[in-house]
Amino acid sequence: MTPEVGRRRALISRGLKILRWVLVVAVIGFAIWYFATIWNDVAPIIGQMNPWALAASFLILLFGMVLNVIAWVTLLHGLGHRVPFIRSAQIMLVGQLGKYVPGSAWAYVLQMELGRQYGVARARVLVASLYAAGVGVVASLILGAVVLPHLSEGYPQLLWLFLLLPVGLACLHPAVMTFLANLVLRLFRRPPLEKRVRMTTTVGALGWSVGSYVLYGLHLWLLMPEELPFSEIILLAAALGLGFTASLFAFILPSGAGVREAVIIAITGSVLTVAEASAVALVSRAMFTAGDLLTAGVAALAAFVMHRRLRAADEAGSEYSDVLD
Repeated sequence: MTPEVGRRRALISRGLKILRWVLVVAVIGFAIWYFATIWNDVAPIIGQMNPWALAASFLILLFGMVLNVIAWVTLLHGLGHRVPFIRSAQIMLVGQLGKYVPGSAWAYVLQMELGRQYGVARARVLVASLYAAGVGVVASLILGAVVLPHLSEGYPQLLWLFLLLPVGLACLHPAVMTFLANLVLRLFRRPPLEKRVRMTTTVGALGWSVGSYVLYGLHLWLLMPEELPFSEIILLAAALGLGFTASLFAFILPSGAGVREAVIIAITGSVLTVAEASAVALVSRAMFTAGDLLTAGVAALAAFVMHRRLRAADEAGSEYSDVLD
């Protein structure tokens, strides 16, 4: 490599690093702005709720988010690149704040760029993120199937979502997942997977995702103005899961705003008034936004504190000739 080419590459690397940080700051700004826009509607409702129930609900929500991160990391590791958990969490959590920018594809863009910055191929991060979304869809539909008689009787308009279940299950087969991952890697001109994706990867990610939704259901249960039977947690988990799945089709809206709430209100309307269900859905939305910001901040801070150790791991496992941190 000539000195001129070396200087040009260094300049491009610095430019890309600056653009990545500009993108990170922009998406964090959008997430904070979104939270601020709904706070005036949420604050009076929160003031009428039990503070202990609110605190417990938020804590359970954070645990659910941790399980969701573990599902994503399970997929990334299963695709042949083992990354320290803190680094993986930083890439996933900070990157997913891009969903608050209109056009939720920004989350995938930011996750790919953060992965590239720390030596993980963009294609590998993209496959992990797309499969995480697919695993979330399958998990939500499995939970929805448990309460299918209730849904078919009261909310037949949601049944079309179950057409996605056989497609999702087929895509989770290790042979199909390996084929699709290699296809994306080839498009990005990266080497194919060294080994076929294992069944433990897909089953493990699915299990963590189902667990995440169950905790989300418990989070909603704690927000209920009336004491519901504990068995209703599965219904609430299905409501949130199906809301997330439906919101994927509203990718133009920031984080699928409004779609998830509509599904939650429709399903919980059987046990709450419309006003009560609307209040619970709105508070849940605010908590999810606050949780996204908090967990992303904690992951970024932890990565900063462990910078030297993580830097060594980035360089040792980098899929590129350079690590741009």
